[in-house]
Amino acid sequence: MSRRGLRIAVAPDTDGRVAAAARGEGAEVVPLDQAEALAWTVSDPARFPTELPDGVRWVQLPSAGVEAWFAAGTIDAARVWTSAAGAYAAPVAEHALMLLLAGVRRLPESLAADTWRKTELRPRVGTLAGARVAIIGAGGIARALIPSLTALGADAIAVNRSGRPVPGAARTVAADAAEDVWSAADHVVIAAPQTAQTHHLVGGRRLARMKSTAWLVNVARGTLVDTDALLHALDTGGIAGAALDVTDPEPLPDGHPLWTHPRAIVTPHVANPTATLAAALDTRLAENIRRYRDGAALLGVVDAAVGY
Repeated sequence: MSRRGLRIAVAPDTDGRVAAAARGEGAEVVPLDQAEALAWTVSDPARFPTELPDGVRWVQLPSAGVEAWFAAGTIDAARVWTSAAGAYAAPVAEHALMLLLAGVRRLPESLAADTWRKTELRPRVGTLAGARVAIIGAGGIARALIPSLTALGADAIAVNRSGRPVPGAARTVAADAAEDVWSAADHVVIAAPQTAQTHHLVGGRRLARMKSTAWLVNVARGTLVDTDALLHALDTGGIAGAALDVTDPEPLPDGHPLWTHPRAIVTPHVANPTATLAAALDTRLAENIRRYRDGAALLGVVDAAVGY
């Protein structure tokens, strides 16, 4: 394929930065009925066309998670679909590290204090140096997080579907053989995709296996954690705390016990900030246009059989 050969439609934002990114890679931005590829620019499946022209062979979606697109029946077997999985990994990993450090260092208790509590708090302040941090769902977020954990003296235990070694991890475990990880880890970060198999991945049984000094961090999807079971573990001291950027339900209702729980930190699904989102999507689209043009494997190809 020649450098000017790819005909791509950009919708519904037809003349913005995404179109500029496509043109920057030499693609020709054309109407949908003339296109062989489509870059969709909004994360709402309800706005997606009910049918695509047969000539569209590849669709680039703007979101990393694709559960809503499957639920809407958007993704079909007639063409290749790519998500933005991994494109936003760096800022999400940064947020996960912030949440973990805030918990281990007992930041919420210090912020809530209105008097000097050194004698009380200092014995409970921990460190990541020497800790084993399990990352459940060792994809792009894990690969971005592991170097930071290593720099702080922590070892990462990576859990993925295949069990293939993850660079930088002290240990990689296949998901179906990972039950011992919950008790072996000092802390656990959830970064797995949302599928039928990962619903309530973290429930009462696995929370009970975690150390009482462990923090649970969730930057994936709220439904991966059983909220009632989590509240029980927090109330009884089964785990040290939970730091959540995603919740179930989401948005977390006003007055929900997690908002004011002394062992919980909640941020309102902001791990992927607006300031970095647009540039990351443009970079992913540009890379996939280059790969499509060169006949190379695309990044973020959606596997309909596994749901992500």
